[in-house]
Amino acid sequence: MTRLVLASTSPARLTLLRNGGIEPICIAPQVDEDLVAAVAEAEGLIKSTADMVGILARAKAEAVLNHPDAVDAIIIGCDSSLEFGGKSLGKPHLPQVARDRWLAMRGSNGKLFSGHHLIDNRIKSDTAAATLGGSRPATNRVSHATVHFANLSDHEIDAYVATGEPLKVAGAFTIDGLGGAFISAIEGDPHTVIGLSLPTLREMAIELGVDYSTFWNR
Repeated sequence: MTRLVLASTSPARLTLLRNGGIEPICIAPQVDEDLVAAVAEAEGLIKSTADMVGILARAKAEAVLNHPDAVDAIIIGCDSSLEFGGKSLGKPHLPQVARDRWLAMRGSNGKLFSGHHLIDNRIKSDTAAATLGGSRPATNRVSHATVHFANLSDHEIDAYVATGEPLKVAGAFTIDGLGGAFISAIEGDPHTVIGLSLPTLREMAIELGVDYSTFWNR
């Protein structure tokens, strides 16, 4: 079995992996996302929402690289953001922000981007790492899906915001929680909307020479 480290404390990503037969080791990455994004933007590295989530996913994966529990494992870092109205929308945090977003989003659609960064931190990768100038083999991919929002009433928006759920998630909605009733359709991989695309993880694992089935807890 290949050990997988999830550089995240997201319950949704953890549940997604568990439902897919994978029991990851969860490590909080301790990354200042706003600072990382600001620095990357100042350096001209962010031109789109896809760029941003890819950079943040990498920062999270690399932040746990030297953690004792991440030794001899594959590390996955993820980040998600909704692109709506020409803007990238992360977690709203505040009720009024979440409410304003839903007032704008209802009856419309947006594109959810999820960045993935996979690092091969296994001990047997030392030779490969040396050939890469000391860095570990890694790959970065961004998946996306179009989300169609139902035409909610003001009362439904207020009731949903009052639960607190939309304050803690990218775009102010979920599809695997209370917000699932307010999503009328998804074009693309629904796992992407949850925050971690299993098909993308499989493709990245193959790229690094890892048999995806060895992640499964048998």
